[in-house]
Amino acid sequence: MSSLNNHMETRTLLDELRSFDKGGLFDFGHPLLNRIAESFVKAAGIGAIQAVSREAYFTLVEGETSSKSLEALVKNTGKESLQWGLAAGMYSGLTYGLTEARGTHDWKNSAVAGAITGMALALTTDDSSHEQMVQSAITGAAISTTAHLLAGIF
Repeated sequence: MSSLNNHMETRTLLDELRSFDKGGLFDFGHPLLNRIAESFVKAAGIGAIQAVSREAYFTLVEGETSSKSLEALVKNTGKESLQWGLAAGMYSGLTYGLTEARGTHDWKNSAVAGAITGMALALTTDDSSHEQMVQSAITGAAISTTAHLLAGIF
């Protein structure tokens, strides 16, 4: 009986999530395509969860349960999933491409990828302006550069 227990493996949710980093979800034959697709899908899922939870909260607070609120839930979930997936896929693809082109992965790659991703994300908003695009590019560059630098510390 004890030999059966030794062969049985107990996996936690954290173990399952870590296994995604090792195997990968997709195999399109090129690491760039794999990275973009995996980043898109993972971030789109996070965006969907975030949108659903926010809409559910406001539905509970306002007490409104109609077909309009359900329609808004579906619309906002799709839009935010696409935005999050676009941002993650674009950023991941750009950092990979810049690393391959320059031969090094440093804060400069993160800054450029963050700026371009921020600018593209600003284009997905309803009222994008020149000022908003510049602000989003600066914010994207600052956040991604800071994340890169902090990753080296921790």
